[in-house]
Amino acid sequence: MFQSACPACGAPVAFRSATSVMAVCAYCQSTLLRDADSVRDVGKMSAVLEDYSPIQITSEGRFEGQHFSVVGRIQLRYDGGFWNEWYLWFDDGSTGWLSDASGQYVVTRPSTQAPEHVPLFDRNHPGDRLGFDRATWTCADVREARCTGGEGELPMRVGEGWLARVADYRSGHRFLTLDYSDGDKPTVYAGKSVTVDALQKERLRSPEQIAEKAGRLPGSLNAVACPSCGAQLNYLAAAAQHLVCPQCQSEVALEGDKAAVLAAHRSVEAVETTLELGAVASINGTKWQLIGLMRCREDASDGESWTEYLLHHAHKGFKWLIETTDEWHIVSVLDNWPDAATSQVRVDGRVYTKMYDYRRTVTFAAGAFNWRVKVGDRANVSEYKSSNQHVTAERTENELSWSYGSQISSQTVAQWFKDPSIAAGLVDGTASTLAAARRARIKEEGGWTSQGFALLFTIVLLVLNVPLLIAGYGEIGVTFFGLLALWAPVSSNSWESD
Repeated sequence: MFQSACPACGAPVAFRSATSVMAVCAYCQSTLLRDADSVRDVGKMSAVLEDYSPIQITSEGRFEGQHFSVVGRIQLRYDGGFWNEWYLWFDDGSTGWLSDASGQYVVTRPSTQAPEHVPLFDRNHPGDRLGFDRATWTCADVREARCTGGEGELPMRVGEGWLARVADYRSGHRFLTLDYSDGDKPTVYAGKSVTVDALQKERLRSPEQIAEKAGRLPGSLNAVACPSCGAQLNYLAAAAQHLVCPQCQSEVALEGDKAAVLAAHRSVEAVETTLELGAVASINGTKWQLIGLMRCREDASDGESWTEYLLHHAHKGFKWLIETTDEWHIVSVLDNWPDAATSQVRVDGRVYTKMYDYRRTVTFAAGAFNWRVKVGDRANVSEYKSSNQHVTAERTENELSWSYGSQISSQTVAQWFKDPSIAAGLVDGTASTLAAARRARIKEEGGWTSQGFALLFTIVLLVLNVPLLIAGYGEIGVTFFGLLALWAPVSSNSWESD
């Protein structure tokens, strides 16, 4: 370990890793460059934004059997949010990075190998394929982000505004980063997605320690006023950095206790949903809170709409609850990516068959999200199914993600939220619209709609009963009530919205 005094304030500054060339003084935020046996002050470094990560400098853990210590951090921000990169020092003198974003973690280490054909940075696109280390990798994310703060010791000189240009690839649990920050030839890092528990972490911050620094306990309910219309916006600490006002649809960014409008929309159509913001579900004994919701629509002339509810738990992260016209699904993000996406994909040994390809658009959003969401956001979606389970690929201009879901009954949702009315049917006001779209689609395909069946059986009923009525053997009242019973469900669209 190399230790020196900070030239600006005199506080001790330690370099635990021999490869560290820069450190940020914990007392005065001076940026110190190591030069042989001395350090020199090259200016101030912005302090990191205090977030709710359980990781801190001095945290320890194990990765692939090796013990490591966390010795530094940089924060990187892009249009949709920010994430932490923690610098790791292993006991054998090697180094690595722990990426920490919205409760998902990835550990990568410098690789001595490189893909045979490395594309230029702007030639990487989500969904692209790349051969490396006897495996085929899929491009998951292409991002430019700026450093907004740092602390501890780091292996390179960075400062506020330093631009990171990275392309991330995945293969199963494995993770590959091509870092173009220093030029067209990228530095290669390889590793895999992990959980905090799997890292056997020690010296993590407790909820109380996080609350002391961040100002509130993770998971606590807080409120800010919408800067655009003044409406109260509720959010959970540590759950999200972006809000969408239910009243005026303004997109609001949170930084500490401050809220800033990113964009505002003048007209807002009221949207009624089955579940409301703030609702709490008890799933397998764990309480999840509904913090955000979106209405989405398939981009087609007869495209259907559905509602996506974002659930959050302080330690378990995020889940999605999807409500369509006649089904519910519980969905989680996949860390173990499937093989090549063709007509079939394999996940954890199970084969899923492609069912649909479509483009979806966000038509309404409200509440808090762990990324920036706005009306008009579009994504290309591919759905694969196996029995009542499915996996879904969702691709935007900068990102590809996979999720896993399973169908659940409305009775199960009603039990989770302790609301018996949910089991009685959908109440979001979209069933009649979607039923009409379904009728049009059935008619176009030459199938039978409920009106068609009703008309057929009306003719049969009249043919059988009118002669009896004329002969005096029938009852006109019975015939009338029979027709009423036949047509009442059709007029209320109950057949299509069950």
